[in-house]
Amino acid sequence: MNDEDRMQRLARQFIEAIPYSKALSITLDEIGEGAAVLSMPYDPALVGDPQTGVIHGGAVSALMDTCGGAAVMAHPSGPMATATMDLRIDYMRAATPGQRITARAECYHITRSVAFVRAVALDEDTDRPVATASGAFTVEHSRPARKDEARLNIDMQTDTQKGGK
Repeated sequence: MNDEDRMQRLARQFIEAIPYSKALSITLDEIGEGAAVLSMPYDPALVGDPQTGVIHGGAVSALMDTCGGAAVMAHPSGPMATATMDLRIDYMRAATPGQRITARAECYHITRSVAFVRAVALDEDTDRPVATASGAFTVEHSRPARKDEARLNIDMQTDTQKGGK
């Protein structure tokens, strides 16, 4: 499995592990080094204003948040996990009723423990964003086990092999 396949697999697992992603029918459209594109279809169940048919801003923010997390997970430094620390969203206009909403996010800087992300949400009018976002996400990298953790794992495996609990 090459790095791109690994990244695709991790991003899909990340998105599928979030129940609201399934509820919003969020799909992974593109993934690359520190970048992601996710989208969700128009769904009347997500309408925030029945008179206009406009999707609720909470659904748009969930899409942008998930896209930002996927971009972090796709960063070349290989984070093992992430969570949103801070997300600022500026709504520019209502999404056009009946149109798919697409979010694009870029993880533009990463430190040992924090990733910084920019994102944009668009409908079919790609010249006029629905919303923009900037956020900070936690970063958890795998770390080598400490000697005492490694010893505990070996002891547990030995007990299990001997029929212990």
